[in-house]
Amino acid sequence: MTDFRVEVRVTPRRGILDPQGKAVEGALGSLGFGGVSEVHVGRLVRFTLSAASEDEARERVEAMCRQLLANPVTEDYEAEVAAAAGSAS
Repeated sequence: MTDFRVEVRVTPRRGILDPQGKAVEGALGSLGFGGVSEVHVGRLVRFTLSAASEDEARERVEAMCRQLLANPVTEDYEAEVAAAAGSAS
C-alpha cells in the first residue's frame, strides 16, 4: 500500500447564491480593496489515503467527493492526489 496526499477544493457552483462570498466581497470593498468581484468562499479538505495505486486512490477520492465531501447539486470540486513523500510502495 502507498500513502497519498489528497487535497479537495470545494466551491459553490457559479450561479448559486453564495452569501459568504458576497459578504467577503463587500468587506473587501469597505476596506479599500477595489476591483474585487465574483468572490466565492469554499473549503479545502486535506487528508492522507492508503491505496494500492494512484488510480485506486483517485477512484476512492471521487467517490468520497460525490457521497460526502461536496454537494453535487450546489457545489463543484477539484481533487489532487499525489504520492506522499517517503511513502512505501
